Amino acid sequence: MKKIAYIILACTFLSTACKKQFDIVPLNFYTDDSFWKTADQASLALNGVYHVLTTSNMFGDYLGIRFETMSPNAHNYNNESNTRDIAEGVHTGTTLGIVGNRWKGNYQGIGRANNFIQKVAGVNMDAALKSRYLGEAKFLRAFYYSNLVDLYGGVPLIINAPDPAKQSALPRNTKDEVLAQVYKDLDEAAAALPTSYSSSDRGRVTKGAALALKARVLLYNGKFSEVITVCEQIILLNRYALFPNYRGLFLIPNKGNSEIIFDVQFKAPEITNNFDIALAQYSTIAPVQHLIDAYQMSDGKSIQNSPLYSAGKPYLNRDPRFYQTIIYLGARFRGKPADASVLHQTGYSFKKLTSYDTEDIGTINNTNPIAKPEMNFPLIRYADVLLMYAEALNEVNGPTQQVYNEVNKIRSRPTVGMPGLPAGLTKQQMQLAIRLERRIELAGEGLYFYDVRRWKTAETENAGKFRDYKGDVVSTRVFNPNRDYLWPIPFTDIQLNPSLKQNPIY
Repeated sequence: MKKIAYIILACTFLSTACKKQFDIVPLNFYTDDSFWKTADQASLALNGVYHVLTTSNMFGDYLGIRFETMSPNAHNYNNESNTRDIAEGVHTGTTLGIVGNRWKGNYQGIGRANNFIQKVAGVNMDAALKSRYLGEAKFLRAFYYSNLVDLYGGVPLIINAPDPAKQSALPRNTKDEVLAQVYKDLDEAAAALPTSYSSSDRGRVTKGAALALKARVLLYNGKFSEVITVCEQIILLNRYALFPNYRGLFLIPNKGNSEIIFDVQFKAPEITNNFDIALAQYSTIAPVQHLIDAYQMSDGKSIQNSPLYSAGKPYLNRDPRFYQTIIYLGARFRGKPADASVLHQTGYSFKKLTSYDTEDIGTINNTNPIAKPEMNFPLIRYADVLLMYAEALNEVNGPTQQVYNEVNKIRSRPTVGMPGLPAGLTKQQMQLAIRLERRIELAGEGLYFYDVRRWKTAETENAGKFRDYKGDVVSTRVFNPNRDYLWPIPFTDIQLNPSLKQNPIY
């Protein structure tokens, strides 16, 4: 203490040289006074907004895939991040885990986006580049807010740089108020963003991504006529196409292929994930028989109606996407037939989003560098856009030929080759066909969790007994339609901010 006091006293009375001794610019970190000066610094700050997507609160580790276990598609035996509690409807207002993680992660992204949007205005840089950067930040802010609305309903709407003194006691805005800002951000982003980038910037948000996210938000909120308009704008961009190889679509050598509209970017060794450990080593995200039975036979009929189905050989003659998505007992995977040592939960795991297929790569574990892959996590792909388009068209106009065309494009992918949908479907039959197509085409990507909620079918689809390949019950689920279509606001945040009102019944 005396030494510090002597330095302060000396600097009070001595020369300007002493002042200069303490008037230095830090070399190992930035402050607001030394940052926000150049285009390179703006780029670094924008990368920080993207980076939140890769954190363990959002899509890092394998949190995004865990949404499958809270849907009718899959099971998690050890209640990671309280996902099994949510799946079985035993979560409460004090349950945290993924409930708290997603709230925190989205607001972290929003805070960084808000800070960027406010501070980049003062950076001396090319005007066109600044406009593009602002478009990227607004897209990301819209993405984070749309994620919050889907899970929690109305939330505090903050569009200024973080200021705890003004923002820490804000109440919840209505869902419509938040959505209005989401649509505004996405419209401005789409106007400012290019349709594509050079290879050095691949993976950044494009005009197509802004339009596709808008289409999804509109669809999730029943704005079917508007979904049609936006999907047609995406198609007219002529930038996207279904990737011919369904399995290859998700493999590392094909990152950034023609079907990917927006994904979470991973790059070894700096930013990696645990997809292989979760799926290929421990089957932590384990498909249930409910999903397996939903796969049609290769003739386009259900297992109940197809003469190709045999209970003694249930995995023969299935929709080819089954073999490209699911690891089942006896299937060749990683150099040998898969057995119960890996498929110990339900007799199944997801092959999709694993880095390897038939190759024998030995044991995968946390000490093996090969277990830290850089597979990107798809957030929006062109097949999803076509299915959104078909769903909206059917809701507005019924099962027109255009609806058939969009769905059948996906079913006729070269490595899929499923028969087209049967002619003469009613509007309701087409609705069910599209919902099944979404479940199968997008299995393992975490989207069916949201689908059964927006369709209000979770109360029937995600309730009852869920079984493994032997028919044994692995999970008994209850879904309260008066409560469970929304998650609780994290109780820790309510304790910090009593202005936040809890969702009903929690």
